[in-house]
Amino acid sequence: MRHGCVIPYASEREFVELAQLAETSGWDAVFSWEAVWGQDAWATLAAAAVLTSRVRLGTLLTPASRHRPWDLASRVATVDRLSAGRVTMCVGLGALHGNWLAFEADEGRAARAQKLDESLAIYAGLMAGQPFSYTGEHYSATPVTELVPPPPVQRPHPPVWVVGAMHLGRHAQPSLDRAARWEGLLPAVVDPAFRPITIEETRRAVDHVFSRRAEWGLPTEGYDVVMEGDTFGGHRSPTGTPAEWAAAGATWWVESWWDLPDAPESVAELRRRIAGGPHR
Repeated sequence: MRHGCVIPYASEREFVELAQLAETSGWDAVFSWEAVWGQDAWATLAAAAVLTSRVRLGTLLTPASRHRPWDLASRVATVDRLSAGRVTMCVGLGALHGNWLAFEADEGRAARAQKLDESLAIYAGLMAGQPFSYTGEHYSATPVTELVPPPPVQRPHPPVWVVGAMHLGRHAQPSLDRAARWEGLLPAVVDPAFRPITIEETRRAVDHVFSRRAEWGLPTEGYDVVMEGDTFGGHRSPTGTPAEWAAAGATWWVESWWDLPDAPESVAELRRRIAGGPHR
């Protein structure tokens, strides 16, 4: 199992410093996150890319449905080239909140899901090279004949991890099928009580995704299953040790320290936790 961490609150320069610390402290990946109005995650990751050499960099997560897909593909490919192939993008429908709704009305889950699928199709098509064309309900693209950017380092595209939701114990959900088409699954549970996903639910989600991939002729080797947790005891962290989650099929354990307040003293605490290395 590999280990990463989400840096919840830090300035752009602090993020870069913490990414460098994570690299020297044995972490395998460092993740940012995206707001509608706020720090640009991809610009911050680009800065980290040129000052690190080993640690993977990515978002957890990107609400891809609110990006123009060609803009998103441009940003991810740029960071991929700057990092020599160390970028991963995690996508989902996104959690609606005041920072989002202050600028954009909620289109509804169905529209956001459709936009997400179309965005990922265009993302992959542009990364694969020209000529590429696409016609969807929300987006379209025709072949580009001038100013074509160079390809990404990771082929056919930088990997995409997708949130796959369990709905009150039922697992044959469209979001799990979506995750099965890409390179990784971030299992979650949709529950009115906002409880964390269990190990048994994760096993069922992984079984469903692997069954779909086998049905579609896609390999399971190298496919990532990503668990978010907090070994420091934060709220809504799933129970069980990273080793127990590995036995359930998880290939990544990502520390998500969302309990830390958005305050200067939290950066010092992040520095302490990151310097201690992952809990292997």
